[in-house]
This record gives sequence, structure tokens and C-alpha cells, in this order.
Amino acid sequence: MAIIRNIRWRTILSLAVVLPIGLLYSHYRHSVWWLNQEVGGIFYEIFWCLLAFLFIPTRKAVWQIPLWVLVITCLLEFLQLWQPPFLVWVRSFWWGKMLIASVFTWADFPYYFVGSGLGWLWLKLIVRGTNLK
Repeated sequence: MAIIRNIRWRTILSLAVVLPIGLLYSHYRHSVWWLNQEVGGIFYEIFWCLLAFLFIPTRKAVWQIPLWVLVITCLLEFLQLWQPPFLVWVRSFWWGKMLIASVFTWADFPYYFVGSGLGWLWLKLIVRGTNLK
């Protein structure tokens, strides 16, 4: 099937898989407490890697995107320590909590690294067998 060979369609299909899983997982609360809180960071990282790759589908981007996603996510984690009124207001909405969160925790960082690593592997699988520059 030609559509599955197209790199953008592979990325869109991947996003269609990861996004619902990540969103559903953020509401799943029937397991060990640390699984509920931090594992969502893995899906968060993979999602942003795939979304960025949708717009920048190059071989060079396969390793650059996960690296930048990791750096930006780590910076956003530290941003949670800052509580100006504007950010408190943004974080009061569901989408604000999902994008920038509100509670700093060192425990998130390993999951960000794992998620970026899995995002890199996912991108490598997407470009596998294509003539991407």
C-alpha cells in the first residue's frame, strides 16, 4: 500500500496512536502511584517528537528533534518552579496543565530521557526504508 510508504502518513498514523494513549493514560488512576504521575512524560516526549517530525521530515531531524524535545521539556520542568500570576492562570486550564504542568519533580527527568529515546527510535522506524534526505 503506497500510503503506508509515505513518511508523512506514517507520522500521522503514529500520532493517531500515541495521542489517544497518552491522553487516556493521563486519566488512568488504577495502578501504582508513580506510574500514574511520571510515565505520562514518556508519551509526552514521543508525541512532541512525532509532531515536530511531521513538519520537519529529514534524516538529520531524526536525531535533532528528540534532543531538542528533551532540552525544551527539561526547561519547562524547571519553569514549573516559577509561579507568576500569568502562568498560574494558564495552568488553571486543562490544556495548560497538559502542556506546561504546575509541579516540579526530579522524578520526571528519567521519563523524559526514556521518552526522547523512544521518540528517536520511533522516528528511525518511520524513516526506515524510505529515500529521505
